Amino acid sequence: MNKRKLLALVLTGVMAISTLAGCGSSDTKTSDTDVKASETAETSDKNVLRVGMECAYAPFNWTQDSDTTPDGSKAVPIYGSDYYAYGYDVAVAQKLADEMGMDLEVHKVEWSSIGISLDAGDYDVIIAGMGKTAEREASYSFTEPYYYRDNCIVVKKGSAYENVKGLSDLAGTGCKVTTQLGTGWVPLLDQIEGAEQSGNYETTSECFMAISNGVADVCVVDLPTAQSAALTNDDLVIIQLDADDSFTGDDEMVNVCIATRKDDTALRDKIQDAMDAIGWNDKAKMDELMDTVLTQQPAAN
Repeated sequence: MNKRKLLALVLTGVMAISTLAGCGSSDTKTSDTDVKASETAETSDKNVLRVGMECAYAPFNWTQDSDTTPDGSKAVPIYGSDYYAYGYDVAVAQKLADEMGMDLEVHKVEWSSIGISLDAGDYDVIIAGMGKTAEREASYSFTEPYYYRDNCIVVKKGSAYENVKGLSDLAGTGCKVTTQLGTGWVPLLDQIEGAEQSGNYETTSECFMAISNGVADVCVVDLPTAQSAALTNDDLVIIQLDADDSFTGDDEMVNVCIATRKDDTALRDKIQDAMDAIGWNDKAKMDELMDTVLTQQPAAN
């Protein structure tokens, strides 16, 4: 092999090595950039309180077309949509986000999958009028109550059940009963002796519709939700049963708490600290806010 050929081969090898080295350098820089972008995104996410709720459970939460409310409060955009959410849950979530220096992000989800979506990481917190039950405590971490509610029954105006005072008045009547699926009210239906299970529904709105059209005679639900429905439906009558002739074992549904994933106790504690800081353990404050939001909901809710 002559000197010219040997020199050409050496130069070709040097160029190949340089090219490979250049590719390696470029890949490293891209990788570093991607890592930094990922770290930035994670840091940003930590400044967002991502909350899951139905946005269809007035007065706790509902969907509306604009960000305005009658009293000047601001509704919050629903993530991934052109609509807004407001209600007691949204107002409390905003107070807590402000206290923690975080932005509020509301995610709309069906009640039947609200826990599944939390576990999947679609959002980090449930603030959705959820009662803290022993069964749920096995799967999620809860704060102290952010609202205390009473239960009631709803019947149709002019029906045979309009003057009911207690469970004994319903016993043996064969009344058709209903409530919302996946709630602590479902087991209470069995306490109405001789009642006929007419089927339960995904939303409370469907439950009230069943009462109005006669598909069901009695709906077991919480008082604020019943009051909200009665504002726009004259067919409904709300009955608070006599204390000594009412449901037993419904205490769990009275305490409405905020839930995080079971192992996310750090976020749970951070939210609890914010609740304590703004004094959200005062039932008078809770009732005052609930009374206010009841007047803010759109007629469609």
